[in-house]
Amino acid sequence: MSRLDPLPPEHTPELKEQFDSFFKSLGFVPNSVLTMQRNPKLVLAFVTLQGAVWGPDSEVDRGLKRLIGHVASRSAGDVYSMAHTASGALHFGISAEKLAAVADFAASPLFNAAEKAALAVAAAAGQAPNAVTDAMFAELRRHWSETEVVEIVAAIAATGFVNRWNATMATPLEDEPMEVGEKHLARHGWSPGRHRR
Repeated sequence: MSRLDPLPPEHTPELKEQFDSFFKSLGFVPNSVLTMQRNPKLVLAFVTLQGAVWGPDSEVDRGLKRLIGHVASRSAGDVYSMAHTASGALHFGISAEKLAAVADFAASPLFNAAEKAALAVAAAAGQAPNAVTDAMFAELRRHWSETEVVEIVAAIAATGFVNRWNATMATPLEDEPMEVGEKHLARHGWSPGRHRR
C-alpha cells in the first residue's frame, strides 16, 4: 500500500507538457512522478534530469544504461525501479535472455568486459554504503571514455534518487512494468510486495 497516493495528472495542469512526455515515451505517467507533483518544481527538475541522463543523444547504449539502472536498483532493493528499468531495457533492445542473465552478469557470456565493468560499478554503487573500489573504477575507465563514465555514473546516481523515493513512498507499480516484473524478474526473486496497485 502506498504511503502517499499518486495524484491524477490533471491535478497539476501546469505540468501537462511534462506528463505528456511520459505518455509519449512510456504510455503512462509513473506513479512516482504523480506523487511528486505535490511539488511541481521537483517534477520539473526531475524531468530535466531524466532527459539529460536517459536522452537519445547518449554515447552509452540506452538499453545498457537501463540495465545499469536495473542492477543498481537490485542492489538497493527497489522493486519498483527494478521493474521500470527492466521494461526500459527491453524497450531499448536488450533481449529477454540478456535481461534474465543480468542477475549473474559477472559469470554470463552474454556480457562483454566493458558491460561487466559498468554493471559491477552499478551493483557496488547501489549498496549503502557505496562499495565501489578504486580497482572497479579503474576497470570501468579501461573500457569507457571519460564522457561515457560520466553517463554511466549519472545513470546510477539518477537511479539512486528514485530508489530512495520509491522505497520510502512504497510507490504502487503500474500495470506494464508489473507485467514485465512478473514475466522476466520473478524467477530471480523479484516480488512486488507492497508496490502492487
